[in-house]
Amino acid sequence: MRVDAEAQSAHANTPRKDDPDLGGDAGSTDRRWRLPAGWTRHPAVHLLAPGVVYLALVRIGLLVLGWMADANDVSTTDARTVWDGQWFLGIAEYGYAGVPPTLVDAFGNRSAETPLAFFPGYPLLVRWVSELPGAGLVGAAFAVSTVSGVACAYALARLGEHVGGSRRAGLLTVALFAASPMAVVLSMAYSEALFCALAAWALVGVVERRWLVAGLCAAAAGLVRPTAGALVMAVGLAALVAVLSRRDGWRPWVAGLLAPLGLLAYLGWVATSTGSLTGWFDLQERGWDSRFDGGAATLRFTLDVLASAPSVLEVATVAILVGAVVLLLVGIRMGVSWPLMVYAAGVLMMDVGSNGLMNSKARLLLPAFTLLLPAAVALSRRRPGTVAAVLGGVVVTGSWFGAYALTAWPYAI
Repeated sequence: MRVDAEAQSAHANTPRKDDPDLGGDAGSTDRRWRLPAGWTRHPAVHLLAPGVVYLALVRIGLLVLGWMADANDVSTTDARTVWDGQWFLGIAEYGYAGVPPTLVDAFGNRSAETPLAFFPGYPLLVRWVSELPGAGLVGAAFAVSTVSGVACAYALARLGEHVGGSRRAGLLTVALFAASPMAVVLSMAYSEALFCALAAWALVGVVERRWLVAGLCAAAAGLVRPTAGALVMAVGLAALVAVLSRRDGWRPWVAGLLAPLGLLAYLGWVATSTGSLTGWFDLQERGWDSRFDGGAATLRFTLDVLASAPSVLEVATVAILVGAVVLLLVGIRMGVSWPLMVYAAGVLMMDVGSNGLMNSKARLLLPAFTLLLPAAVALSRRRPGTVAAVLGGVVVTGSWFGAYALTAWPYAI
């Protein structure tokens, strides 16, 4: 009887009584429920698995969101289009100059320049999709996020397989990402899903030495979120190392030149529009009191929360930040490909080092998906029962946390 190689590896040190492809006792004479041997290696299963895993876990998160929305008398659609979602929808529908005046910054103020704090990539794509027959603006926003999330899942599966050496590690990376705290944002009218898809494929380009893919995806990501700064750093350094090592000819040069173009183009446009070289950063500080302070505000927040435990969300946010630091150190110790860790460290530094809204820090860590690679690899080497128990706990906890943040927590996330 042919045995699945990955399952055999996971059970190498234990007596084997079951065939993972059968779902039952290998010695049973009842074959009515027997699946074809080697079914997990079928091309269709291999092709569909990342998308199916991602969509299934995101759906669970939406079901929990629906339950908690009903319990808190909140519309699920409103919960998925709240806060920044209103800005993105406004920009998508009216452009930067026509955003409804009811939308204001964190201090209740509004100027002609305020909408420029939001990057154009996501609302522009939503606008294009909304012009398709039968597609409304909100539906287009959800569709862009959903398709982007699926695209991200396929890239994460490749990154997980690259690091962990098995398809199981790749699928577990997808699962941990889709079930992580604040993964509910991937189903919202927010730009995270689109950015994560572009960032993940840029990193696939780096580790597989597909330099044009890396450069183009990094450039596009620069039009979606400021977090692209971490991605540009990772792609740029990897390209520089390849150039100095005289590998892959002219392609790393092109990747290094392409990677920062999107980010620089938008920051430059805002600088021209505001008349200040630091125009975008000025808007962030003036409208949302967000600036880089090296982590001083985050440290104060952490100490205050640990001392008084004012709310579940704030305590959980501190735990998530600490967990992210631990995963980064574990990934470095495990020898995860250094560009992946550079990217994760960059996202983490931008999040922890900013004095912006503390309640958003769990959400802003979502693009640091390469932090999940050590956990996915470790989990891929455990027994199926252990994997199921851990994933079950992550799914329940992550789904509840995201739903709580959108329906019960009264402030912006």
